[in-house]
Amino acid sequence: MNKARPPAVAVFDVGKSNVRLSAVDDAGVALATLERQNIVDSSPPYPHFDSDALYAWLLDGLATLARDFEIHSVVPVTHGACAALLDDDGLVLPMMDYEFRGVSDVDSDYDAIARDFAHTASPKLPAGLNLGRQLFWQQRQFPREFSRATIVPYPQYWSARLSGVRAWEPTSLGCHTDLWDPQCGDFSSFAKTMGWDSRFGRRVNAWTPLGPPLPEIAARAGLSKDCKILAGIHDSNASYLAHRATREDPFCVVSTGTWIVMMAHGRPLDLLREEMDTLANVDAFGNAVPTARFMGGREYAAICGADAVQTQPSIGDLEVVLESGALAIPSFADQGGPFRSQAGRIVGNAPVASRHRAALAAVYCALMTDYCLTMIEARGDIILEGRLASNDAFASALAALRKPQPVFRSPDETGTLRGAAALSLLSRGRHPEPAKLYRCRMGPIAELKATRFRWHALLPANRRA
Repeated sequence: MNKARPPAVAVFDVGKSNVRLSAVDDAGVALATLERQNIVDSSPPYPHFDSDALYAWLLDGLATLARDFEIHSVVPVTHGACAALLDDDGLVLPMMDYEFRGVSDVDSDYDAIARDFAHTASPKLPAGLNLGRQLFWQQRQFPREFSRATIVPYPQYWSARLSGVRAWEPTSLGCHTDLWDPQCGDFSSFAKTMGWDSRFGRRVNAWTPLGPPLPEIAARAGLSKDCKILAGIHDSNASYLAHRATREDPFCVVSTGTWIVMMAHGRPLDLLREEMDTLANVDAFGNAVPTARFMGGREYAAICGADAVQTQPSIGDLEVVLESGALAIPSFADQGGPFRSQAGRIVGNAPVASRHRAALAAVYCALMTDYCLTMIEARGDIILEGRLASNDAFASALAALRKPQPVFRSPDETGTLRGAAALSLLSRGRHPEPAKLYRCRMGPIAELKATRFRWHALLPANRRA
């Protein structure tokens, strides 16, 4: 007699650096995970994501998971600043890598009609990080292809490819795209001026089932006809939803990966400052959320070096670095954050041992996170999600810097699985349970606050706290 396969939701998590496919239970716990790098194809017409290779990998992965689990739903979760241009035959143009700087050719014309921070809460960002700039450039460069396309946000590209239904939901339009007015809950004046507001298909919720997998996909991946393809969600919003679905009081989620993104529930939008790269995200319920971020994962790697990225520095390693007096001063990436126009540097004697270099990077990320949390006046619990949540040096440093504000970590190693599980529950008319969190131990408080004082004094004069 065959043993029944346990039920699971398949979460297709497309990050900027890595792609994961996980079978997840209703509590957001990964039962099995497959992983690969997210590779950018540099061939013409511009750097782009290899969607066909990812699609083939996804179907093979779903078939692997379906052998051990009864997959009842599939949830796409992706990074932002990406959209697909689709017609009935599929992509009309490749999906652009947001780090492509060629789109800056249109900056003067684009900024004249798109810049409207007071309404969009979307700051001017480099390269293609404002999705509207990508679309504006593509329309100019490829007018014939653009004219026949439906515009589909990245999570909904995957749900459309699996279900055949084109749709959109607000989390991927409300993340520094210039296309959304978060206070009105509608497309921005710029998007309407361009006529793009009518090019996005139908609006749905992130948890809306778009339908079953297409028959050929169900057959190849071993999915049942009862499996549902959900619309999907922007990745930082998935991390946020995991807690927002069960909380009303002010709190802040710190989602860590290639980017470190801080979303503060219960704070006003009028404290946002464009020049500091603070912005509004839009959550799965359509509400604006004050947000700050910096490219923390990339900066961490730049500071500690490739050989130390996987090292997990301890509180002891943190203490060694604090005693040495070495400091990393921003910024080590120019893609975003309050110091993106500054060149990063190390002050003092840079540590040699890999674990100490990793601790220096962790201190830097903790100081930057603390700075950003202060900018958006985060209140209540701080919840760490993702890659750095398990980094003791980072978590303990941040806990000490934020005292008496409590800092917790989530056991979700990607920061998105519990949010995706929450979408699956909402699609079935069920409510998620509160997440299990762990209070972060504090590092040496006096030493860290003295380090923060020194660090602030070394910041550009117009950025000092």
